[in-house]
Formats: sequence, structure tokens, C-alpha cells
Amino acid sequence: MCLSIPSQVVAIDAERQSVTVDTLGVRRDVSSHLMAEPLEIGDYVLIHIGFVMNKIDKEDAKQSLELYQEIVTKLESEVVH
Repeated sequence: MCLSIPSQVVAIDAERQSVTVDTLGVRRDVSSHLMAEPLEIGDYVLIHIGFVMNKIDKEDAKQSLELYQEIVTKLESEVVH
């Protein structure tokens, strides 16, 4: 099973057909070769094995990120106790 966390586009390299994304504070370069529609800085995307698979709605991405943060916080509190 793949759990895809929304990632925000923070830089675009059109020549290499890649983008830099921020995923919960971690930045990495991923390929945008498979995207038919153009990406812009600030867009939220889902990534699979190093490729942008699709762009998602900003509000949906923010709701998902809030839920992921709740899960992380809960798991961290369980490990401490």
C-alpha cells in the first residue's frame, strides 16, 4: 500500500522537467514528465516513486496535511509513554 502525502511545489526546473517539492518540511526533486497540465509554484501534488502523478486541490491538501500531523503527534505521544 502506498500512502501519498500532499507535497507543495516550491521550485520548477522546466529544462529538466522536474520540480522541487516540500513534503512536511522535507524538500526533494521529483520528475514532472508524466504531468500533462502545467505546474506552478504553490500547487499541491501527489507523488509516486519520484514522479508527480497529479495535482490536487489546495483545500483538500491542507485538510490531509492536518490529518497527517494529528497522526504523527498521536504516534509520537504514544512512543514517549
